[in-house]
Amino acid sequence: MRIGFLVAFVASATASPALADGFRTPSDNIHCMADVWDGTAELRCDIRDNTAAIPRRPADCDLDWGNAFAVTGAPRPAVRICAGDTVMNPDYPVLSYGSQWEQHGFTCSVATDGVTCANRHGNGFFLSKKKQTLR
Repeated sequence: MRIGFLVAFVASATASPALADGFRTPSDNIHCMADVWDGTAELRCDIRDNTAAIPRRPADCDLDWGNAFAVTGAPRPAVRICAGDTVMNPDYPVLSYGSQWEQHGFTCSVATDGVTCANRHGNGFFLSKKKQTLR
């Protein structure tokens, strides 16, 4: 993932964010944010409480590992990212169970068992406290 991606999310989370660009789950465990940076649509979701097995931290990751996920609008698989920031924002609106959110070419659905997000190419992820699947 590009460094600009992480820096841009920090700036958005600390500046007055466009709240329509993000949401949080009713459990407040997963927060997601989408935007366009340098012409590329990007979606990031963070999990606060994660009980799933987390893959080994990459050797080049000196920051937090395991609870942040990202996908771009391009036909590339989603990734777990090394991040020193968060998109957790208590001001994001709660997306109720059974609801869908669409922004910048991404669609996310919130269900009682987790959040499923994808780009127009079908790349994305399923996230829950107990399991994360990337595609």
